[in-house]
Amino acid sequence: MIHKYKMNDLNIVLDVNSGSVHCVDDVSYDILDYYEKESIENIINILKEKYSEESINEAYEEIKELVNNEVLFSKDIFSNIIPEVDKRNPVVKALCLHIAHDCNLKCKYCFAEEGEYHGKRSLMSAEVGKKAIDFLIENSGSRRNLEIDFFGGEPLMNFDVVKEIVEYGRSIEDKYGKKFRFTMTTNGILLNDEIASYINEHMHNAVLSLDGRKEINDKMRVRAGGQGSYDNIVPKFVKMAEDRNQMDYYVRGTFTRNNLDFANDVLHLADLGFKQISVEPVVTDENEEYAIRKEDLPVIFEEYEKLAKEMLKRKEQGQGFNFFHFMIDLTGGPCAHKRLVGCGSGTEYLAVTPEGDLFPCHQFVGQDEYKMGSVFEGVLRKDIRQNFEGINVYSKPACKSCWAKFYCSGGCAASSNNMHNDLITPYEIGCEMQKKRTECSIMMKVYEALNENV
Repeated sequence: MIHKYKMNDLNIVLDVNSGSVHCVDDVSYDILDYYEKESIENIINILKEKYSEESINEAYEEIKELVNNEVLFSKDIFSNIIPEVDKRNPVVKALCLHIAHDCNLKCKYCFAEEGEYHGKRSLMSAEVGKKAIDFLIENSGSRRNLEIDFFGGEPLMNFDVVKEIVEYGRSIEDKYGKKFRFTMTTNGILLNDEIASYINEHMHNAVLSLDGRKEINDKMRVRAGGQGSYDNIVPKFVKMAEDRNQMDYYVRGTFTRNNLDFANDVLHLADLGFKQISVEPVVTDENEEYAIRKEDLPVIFEEYEKLAKEMLKRKEQGQGFNFFHFMIDLTGGPCAHKRLVGCGSGTEYLAVTPEGDLFPCHQFVGQDEYKMGSVFEGVLRKDIRQNFEGINVYSKPACKSCWAKFYCSGGCAASSNNMHNDLITPYEIGCEMQKKRTECSIMMKVYEALNENV
């Protein structure tokens, strides 16, 4: 299987199974439409009005050589390892601790219902947090590096407990031969110099919630009284990014139908000095006025291309920055298992509520049918775990024939559940956006490689 497209005056061809990327001339690009179905004589006849017979023959032979080298129209070798994937018996390597089911903002698109997750407001106790650490150690097998994400609601509303959990984890690392990497997600309202200093010292990564331009951010990310949050948090986030040497953080935003020109929000964040940026599409009920709709996709595609071209320009000018959804590794990338099964929700990655209940990931919290157990009792619902273990790009009918399946790993199970009430039917609008982002990412890599050789 191949995927070919034109972008930024480049003819790009992706060989799906090998991951090889080719930048080709016009004649080769057109021949590829017929290579597997037609003889060279028929191809010459089809394209004779556009190209000379000599140029067609020459391009055909070059394509034939690439096919023989298994970097074009290569065979699918990944489907053969599905039985191995199904038997992998994954260990838990990461927990998302819902340290606070409470929040000091009332973001209009929040899937967590202002931090309550379909329940009541509550804060995690140190006892539950420490037991979560114990659970992770007990269920991580021989894996050394483990991850703990402090999430909410707003984690800084329970910051003393965050510190207790971090200190507990650090105190038993050597005893069990483990190494914890902590991450904090915050809206920044309660951030001060003391807290920022602690985060910078103890958190391997920080996620700073900010949607972009002031008018966009303050339309959706508001306080109880309706006031915006931009002016309060931007100076603190800018300082934190600088204090972290512009590494190991993301300023993370959400775009909605209110700002389909979201490339301007990404560039606004870059103009503020941020070097690590993620602005992601809202996933919500289609009846919400701010929901992204199918008819919005052409505009969104244009925005992604606009952003990709501007990023290339800024990098050439020494003003480059990273955009999470454009970060792609064409030389190695994730292992085969990761390409097939994705984030590991429900198996390698679990969410923990303030009461200690276990769910497949943070987006399933509050849906009682997905409660898997607790940090005190362990995973009791083995059937839920088995359902998630069986999710891969070959178990999803819509993914089997998709050229982008090894880049998105089949998409988000939570989005599938939210939109289709099952785990294997992808969120179609999300798929289309993912494919466009992948095209942009590959184009940027091709453009940079070509210009390195100039």
